[in-house]
Amino acid sequence: MKLMRRTDLADEAHALWKESAGAETALPGVKAREEEKNGCPVTRVDILDEAGARALGKPVGHYVTLDLTDLKNRADGAFSRSVEAVAGELSALLKDLPPDAPVLVVGLGNRAITPDAVGPTTTDHTLVTRHLVEQVPEHFGHLRPVAALAAGVLGTTGMESGELAQAVAGRLNPAAIIAVDALASRSLSRVCTTVQLSDTGIVPGSGVGNHRKALDRHTLGVPVIAVGVPTVVDGATLALDLLGGDGETPDPAVLRGAGADVVVTPRDIDQRVADLSKVVGYAIDLALQPSLTLEDAEMLLS
Repeated sequence: MKLMRRTDLADEAHALWKESAGAETALPGVKAREEEKNGCPVTRVDILDEAGARALGKPVGHYVTLDLTDLKNRADGAFSRSVEAVAGELSALLKDLPPDAPVLVVGLGNRAITPDAVGPTTTDHTLVTRHLVEQVPEHFGHLRPVAALAAGVLGTTGMESGELAQAVAGRLNPAAIIAVDALASRSLSRVCTTVQLSDTGIVPGSGVGNHRKALDRHTLGVPVIAVGVPTVVDGATLALDLLGGDGETPDPAVLRGAGADVVVTPRDIDQRVADLSKVVGYAIDLALQPSLTLEDAEMLLS
């Protein structure tokens, strides 16, 4: 019986396919390449057609993964470099958006559960300007109108986050939506050291296998840029990686039994989520307000 390693990261899905098919085998419909930006390793995976989408289990689109390990290690200048790297990639995905077009930032997840709090905490660092642009245009008219929504979860609001986002988008009519959520990785080394951006939208709850209504162009009517941070590893996936190094074949019944619903997260998850939420929030600010510097954003949000 084939054992599947679960991941929400396109570059990991591509690596897993290469492991199963052979490192030299090319995957039709998928283009992948590696580079560096602001000192951060960057992997780009373009899924070009339905064949590539089926092979990787991801929608057709562009996926950018940034390695922010330096941030975890508290390297000199890591915070500003990480913010600028993420902001640059986000700006590229929003390049066709007029500079005065309104944008809605949606933070998905449950603030009360730390590994799932990336989305809501990111909105705390998002510079909301819609009301300022409308009410005090003589001082803030040069800024893009931005609104933010911490959507919550079905268990605390009684509403799907996708329903809330759809209702708010229908009222505000944004030109684009940026959705931020927690993801799952195949490896602990990628947890809270990686940010994935894509132009394909996002499915809330996918990181813990609790799939909800998708937030994408089809459901919301406008482009949806997804920003995901892996904060957990599926227990069975982690076991496969750990045992695989010993050349042993785990018993599928064990991995799909009592431990099937187990997810693993680092013990310092509080600090890591706080750091990455700030990076993502400030990166969104710089991407949406290119006239501002990181120092400007810090001052306005203090």
